[in-house]
Amino acid sequence: FFTGTLIKRVGTLPVMVLGLLLNIVCVVIALNGVDLMHFLGALITLGVGWNFLFIGGTTLATEAYRPEERTTAQAAVDFSVYATMTLTAFGSGALVTTSGWNWLNLASLPPLLLTGGALLWLMARQRGVPQPG
Repeated sequence: FFTGTLIKRVGTLPVMVLGLLLNIVCVVIALNGVDLMHFLGALITLGVGWNFLFIGGTTLATEAYRPEERTTAQAAVDFSVYATMTLTAFGSGALVTTSGWNWLNLASLPPLLLTGGALLWLMARQRGVPQPG
């Protein structure tokens, strides 16, 4: 409920950028220790950051298709999200047991950087489009 209100107030892309930054903070916290407070801080920033990115991405997806494509498009988005979550959950378990905690966290940086690049591209594209009014 909070994220939707925040998106309506400040926009989708700023909320997603905040979500990306929170995920990067999660990695930094997780790399700095393995005691309870590190796990707690990392999980809180991960949860809020993931929520901002997930709700923001879902909001962007709803703007990318026509009303008659809604059912098919939403099914494709949901399938993609949940299939990716399943694969990364198994992959993270394998990575942490074979390479360790630090490598697991470091391995999350390339997808975060890719997400950051995509957000920068979307923001540049949005600035280049004339706004009505």
